[in-house]
Amino acid sequence: MSERQERPVRVTTRPGATPLRGISFDATGTLFACPRRGEIYAEVLARHGLELAPGDIETVFATAWSELDCRLGRGEDRYSSHPDGARGFWRELLERSCALLGRQAPGPFAAAELFARFERADAWELGPGARDVLAELRRRGLRVAVTSNWDRRLPRVLANLGLGADIDAVICSEDVGSAKPAETIFLAACRALELEPASVLHVGDGKIEDREGAVAAGLSALWLNAAEGDIGALEEVLDYVPG
Repeated sequence: MSERQERPVRVTTRPGATPLRGISFDATGTLFACPRRGEIYAEVLARHGLELAPGDIETVFATAWSELDCRLGRGEDRYSSHPDGARGFWRELLERSCALLGRQAPGPFAAAELFARFERADAWELGPGARDVLAELRRRGLRVAVTSNWDRRLPRVLANLGLGADIDAVICSEDVGSAKPAETIFLAACRALELEPASVLHVGDGKIEDREGAVAAGLSALWLNAAEGDIGALEEVLDYVPG
C-alpha cells in the first residue's frame, strides 16, 4: 500500500453535511514556492553596490520577518497597516535585513527593483501538481479561490505563473485589510465565490493560519504538510472533491 493510501483521513470540518462547491487555496507554500529568494536578493543588491551571500540573506530575512510580525495584532494585515503600504513594508524588511548583517541598505531604487522582480514568474516555482489540480477542479465544476496573506501583486503573480484561467477569485490580505487566521479574509473569499462557508474547503500549509482559521470561519479545511498534515501532496485534495 502506498504512503498516500496509508495516510489517515483527517479532513477538518464543521458539523453538517453540506455539498462541497468551492475550494480555496493558500498561495506561497501551497500553490507555489520561492526557492531562489536569497539568490535573487543577492543578484539585485549587487547591481546596487551591495555584495551579500544568498545564504546570509535567507537567514536574516526570516529573522527580520519575525521581528516585523511581532508588532502586528492577531489578524492584522502587515501591508495595509504599514504607513507606506506594501512597498513600505518590503522596503523596511530589506533595510532591517541589511542592518542585521551590519550593512546599510542601498536605497529606494533597490527596494523598488526587488518589488518588481518578485512579480515575475521566474521568481517562483509552481508546487508539484498545482496546474493539474486546478484544471481538474475546474473540470469537476468547482469554483476556486486563492486566499492568502499577500499584497496586491498576487493576482498578477498567479497570472504570470499561468494559473489565472483556472481561478475564479483572488483574495489578498492587503485588499481585505485582514490576514489569516482571522475569519474576515475567509469570509471575504466565500463572498467572492458566492458560496456559503460550509460549502467551501480551504487548503493551506499553515496549521493555525489555514486550517484553524478556516474552520473558525465555518469552512472545511485541509492542512498540507508532508510530515504530519491532513494531506502530504496537493494532488490529494482531489480525494476530497466530488468527481
